Amino acid sequence: MKHATRPAAPNGTTVGPPTQHQLALMIWIAVFPTLTILNLLIGDLLAPLPMIVRTLILATLAVPIVIYGLMPLLHRARRALLTRAKKAAG
Repeated sequence: MKHATRPAAPNGTTVGPPTQHQLALMIWIAVFPTLTILNLLIGDLLAPLPMIVRTLILATLAVPIVIYGLMPLLHRARRALLTRAKKAAG
């Protein structure tokens, strides 16, 4: 199993992993708009299907978008914000 390492910020400082609350917020920031956009784009196509099938299709589309597309962007943004805050404080 691959172990995650803490990526170094551009100035060489490291930023720890997000707290449970930060991660929850990041996931919400990624999931809510993804599901909203998917519903706007394909909601009419899915409407005739049973709810469980609609949910399965939306989850199958949303999870890779969130995990492979949006979460890496949010982790980089968090790291940049924390690095900027550290520079400003010290």
